[in-house]
Amino acid sequence: MTHCSVYITAPDRDSALAIARTLVEERLAACANVLGPITSVYRWEGKVHEEDEVALIAKTTEERLPALIERAKAIHPYQVPCIVAWPIFAGHTPYLHWISAETEPQA
Repeated sequence: MTHCSVYITAPDRDSALAIARTLVEERLAACANVLGPITSVYRWEGKVHEEDEVALIAKTTEERLPALIERAKAIHPYQVPCIVAWPIFAGHTPYLHWISAETEPQA
């Protein structure tokens, strides 16, 4: 089973925490770290913007990733949120097993 880290930015700590809690409560992520504040520089609608944001990193499995992305999009305040994932190619085996166990759908 492949595990993933999912990087998501949000406009503020409250939004990031709400997203993190939802993803963990719904077993789409085993855990999420809320980091920040960060400063993001980006181009939007033809202009360069510089804004304070908060980042969150969620840990999940490749199997749960599509559902996590859809749920994060549905509750995110941005029109086009940053939600990107990359594989965890190695790690502490008990931790990876914990991610798998905590993201298993419950009956």
